[in-house]
Amino acid sequence: MYKILIVEDDDTISSIMKDKLKNWGYDALIVSDFNNVLGEYTAFESHLVLMDINLPYYDGFYWCAKIRQISNVPIIFISSRDTEGDKIRGIIQGGDDYIEKPFSLDMLIVKVQAILRRAYSYSDHTLNVLQHRNIILNIEDSRIFCGEKEIRLTHNECKILALLMRNSKKTITRPRLIKALWDDESFVDDNTLTVNINRLRKKLKELGCSDYIETIKGEGYKLI
Repeated sequence: MYKILIVEDDDTISSIMKDKLKNWGYDALIVSDFNNVLGEYTAFESHLVLMDINLPYYDGFYWCAKIRQISNVPIIFISSRDTEGDKIRGIIQGGDDYIEKPFSLDMLIVKVQAILRRAYSYSDHTLNVLQHRNIILNIEDSRIFCGEKEIRLTHNECKILALLMRNSKKTITRPRLIKALWDDESFVDDNTLTVNINRLRKKLKELGCSDYIETIKGEGYKLI
């Protein structure tokens, strides 16, 4: 089921959109904290974002730019601002479409369906952005973010962190991590895994996240 995040501060409009999307089989969530839109986006693992422009704290252009730093998720701007300049800016900022208010709910559904079809019809719907506490991992380009800081990981470091983040409440054994890192081009032994874990911890520490990976003696590792 596709997940759609609604970034709209008008309670009536957001509720109507949510009900319409749910009737069409989508899982829709209305943002509740307009000072933390990026956090709610990553936590919900959204497949598409419906973004108003006039919002509390920061406008929709700001949040579109923040999301674009970590993800290529489709974004549709929905706004009463109808000037050509606003529409151009929306596309330049990374928006995929622009709908003027007032709008037809049926047209909204048609546009949502079209963009989702283009974005995901040839993929496995697996999202490339993960979040745990204050860190965000973009698997596509192996970058981790914490606030305004970012660091690029190696291929193996990214694989380790992604596996830990997808199983954040579980201990991942060393054999399972080694198996995840093995491919046709390299052989990963126990010592190589230790080196990668230590390098990953060092990079997390540079972001101010030094206490994120816990060693479970005799078993493996997990995120805390």
